[in-house]
Order: sequence, then C-alpha cells, then structure tokens
Amino acid sequence: MENILINNIDRIHTTEMGVDRIKRNLELENIDVVVWCKESILDKNAIIERQGKNWYVHAKGCIITVNAAVIL
Repeated sequence: MENILINNIDRIHTTEMGVDRIKRNLELENIDVVVWCKESILDKNAIIERQGKNWYVHAKGCIITVNAAVIL
C-alpha cells in the first residue's frame, strides 16, 4: 500500500518553536529533531494512520503528529 506521508518524507519540517517543543516534550537533547522524527516515521515498526487533517505515527514509544497540509 502506498503511503503519502512516506513518499513525501523530505517535505517534513518545523519551526524553531516546534523544535523546542518537541525536544521538551520528548526529552531529547543535542539532536536534530526533524531528522529524529523522519527516522521514527520510517521505522519498520511504526504504525501510521491518517485522521482528518493530521497523520499520526506511533513509533519509539511516542506519537508523532504531522499536519497533512505539510505534504500536500
């Protein structure tokens, strides 16, 4: 099954405030959070679902929310 999110993984981005929020919420330090999120989304064990305007990715013990407008 083709996945639009996976096919457009290179378009995922966030703002500086988003980076700070992701780092704080996931307790991540000294890493590129966008790269971390992309790697998590591409993880073979990730569960990806679309609900309304968002993609939800269950991976690495967390839920990553990606606004669908980012990849349209």
